[in-house]
Amino acid sequence: MRHIAIETGADGVAVLTLNNSDESMNVVSDDWLGEMDAAIAQLRDDAAVTGVVITSGKKAFMAGADLKQMVDASARLTKREAYDFSQQATAMHRALETMGKPVACAMNGLALGGGFELALACHYRVLADDPRAVVGLPEVNVGLLPGSGGTQRLARMIGVEAALDLLLTGRSLSPADALKAKVVDELAPADCVVAAARAWLATSPDAVRKWDVKGYAAPEQRMMIIPEVAMGFSVAVAKVADKAGYNLPAAPAILSAVFEGIQLPFDKALSVESKYFAKLLTDPVARNIIRTTFISKQAAEKGARRPAGVPKATFTKVGVLGAGMMGAGIALVAAQAGIDVVLIDRDTATASKGKGYSEKVLGKLVARGTMAGDKVDEILARITPTADFALLEGCQMVIEAVFEDVAIKAETTRKAEAVLPADAIFATNTSTLPITQLAEASAHPGQFIGTHFFSPVDRMGLVEIIMGKKTAPETLAKAMDFVAQVRKTPIVVNDSRGFYTSRVFRMMIFEGVAMLEDGVEPARIENAAKSAGFPVGPLALLDEVTMELPVKILEDAAGEQGNTYTIEKGMSVLKRMIALGRGSRKAGGGFYDYPAGAPKHLWKGLAEEFPNARQQPPHEDLKSRFLYAQANETANCMAEGVIETAEDGDLGAIYGWGFPAWTGGTLSFIDTIGIAGFVREADRLAQLYGARFAPSAWLRERATKSAGFYPSPKL
Repeated sequence: MRHIAIETGADGVAVLTLNNSDESMNVVSDDWLGEMDAAIAQLRDDAAVTGVVITSGKKAFMAGADLKQMVDASARLTKREAYDFSQQATAMHRALETMGKPVACAMNGLALGGGFELALACHYRVLADDPRAVVGLPEVNVGLLPGSGGTQRLARMIGVEAALDLLLTGRSLSPADALKAKVVDELAPADCVVAAARAWLATSPDAVRKWDVKGYAAPEQRMMIIPEVAMGFSVAVAKVADKAGYNLPAAPAILSAVFEGIQLPFDKALSVESKYFAKLLTDPVARNIIRTTFISKQAAEKGARRPAGVPKATFTKVGVLGAGMMGAGIALVAAQAGIDVVLIDRDTATASKGKGYSEKVLGKLVARGTMAGDKVDEILARITPTADFALLEGCQMVIEAVFEDVAIKAETTRKAEAVLPADAIFATNTSTLPITQLAEASAHPGQFIGTHFFSPVDRMGLVEIIMGKKTAPETLAKAMDFVAQVRKTPIVVNDSRGFYTSRVFRMMIFEGVAMLEDGVEPARIENAAKSAGFPVGPLALLDEVTMELPVKILEDAAGEQGNTYTIEKGMSVLKRMIALGRGSRKAGGGFYDYPAGAPKHLWKGLAEEFPNARQQPPHEDLKSRFLYAQANETANCMAEGVIETAEDGDLGAIYGWGFPAWTGGTLSFIDTIGIAGFVREADRLAQLYGARFAPSAWLRERATKSAGFYPSPKL
């Protein structure tokens, strides 16, 4: 066997060791399932075997299914085939727990997804007492549910309420929490888990699960006639709707699988689980989420867009110019990565205030008990606040994060380059100003690049790396090495006003004010955005980012040659709000009022300033306007070469400005609709609401060829 080894001792205990020969982690695969079926039959029929220990030959115990296989299966399998796929693993686990011999699981490391489902199918579970040895069923986070008995075993082992808490959140448990939750039976040092499992087998334990005992009934089996159970499921429905909305099908499917399954005999319940699994696996939502948030994200973080042949750079000293919110955040993540940081501002007091941001953030970690005080001191010692550019000597890289003004950035560039080593790279943190234009102030334009971090930097994972027309591939490689060192996810885009993320994000906020200009009721605007899956409505978002900022960006871009940073409608709304002194939350109020000690609410004056139309558009049209405006603009960016890969486009959409995860990103959204169907609907929206929805000739040409943005699955 390639993935499994079996060794039977004189005591009759067979140790089955998982050791995937193709991967660094044990994962669920067709080959592994076939080997497990054969191994279980062998152990069952071997009279010399009295008990079994399952453990791992790798640092971790086992992860779940191969996510690349899941993406392929999602697009390729019919519901019946997906059901059979689930039942194959389910049958293996069932054969394991009904083989008539006790099975102990010795988890020497983490066990997640299908790996933890294997553990749940064993009669006893020993887990390594190591903080890295977490366990859990995170399938809900990728649009799926545990498809080989996880929902049904967990509900019967620890009760429906506790099981739903784990299943619907997908959270992992530390060893201590897993023991407390009763999902494992014992903790032991990592090198003693097999011995602990053997000790349990030596007690001649029962090899029959409680749900296989005749007459067994789960406490919740009578369901809705038990008041507390009825209340629990009613509350669970509300919680699911609140967290997942109505676009993420996994959580409702989990709730239904548990609700229906707990009322049935165990094997019937497993069939119900497989049916819901099949429905989710063949739904494009699971494919979209897995492909973008796991496969594409991991590939980007491993350097998928990094130029080949450039030696890896490791940074030990960098400069950060500008100690405002962005600069302070960049300094923090660099220092956390072990890099010495020179944090420069107009005077030392202002620079020290920027360092104070790190003190505040790290202090909260200490207060929560997630970081030791001496570790904080070590990180803070790496940040040197100053006004002296001479301290930049020896920096391998500078990240400039000063005010969004070409002249100010140019002056800062020249002052820094006068001190920097000749081979240092200069990165500008800007959200809209063209990199090629900013690079004109540099003596080394080939070493000049854009690194657009997102605020707050310590919590936002994306960095948009922007190539100027003269940026060298070596500079891109080094910038990506820095981004990897500070543990962020990079996307690579080409120069353009607003680049990619800011350019498409404007479609979100301006569609909101365009609706207001059209007479759409403000509450309907906000509710439509949130029901489409956006975390916050555009009016609330504008209050936070300030209305002056997008107006300034548009006005600065006006008249520039080849400017694509324009809007069709909505500017009059913003200018009127600014004139009224309601340009932001910081100004005291914007589209919302913010009364002290009370929840915010939409400003009542909106109805007077922007009267509601007598005929309101359909709710589905409002949702589509948000989704299609951004997806269409992303396609325009692709047509113009601003973005070169669908993966970069989708990662930027989800992690840059919060495009709904269920779509997989703006380009995955087009593929999910079908490119021809997208063009038809975009044309309808253009006729009703404006030319901004009209597809480009490039997109229409792709539609005639049915050329989506991702390869079609192999059948």
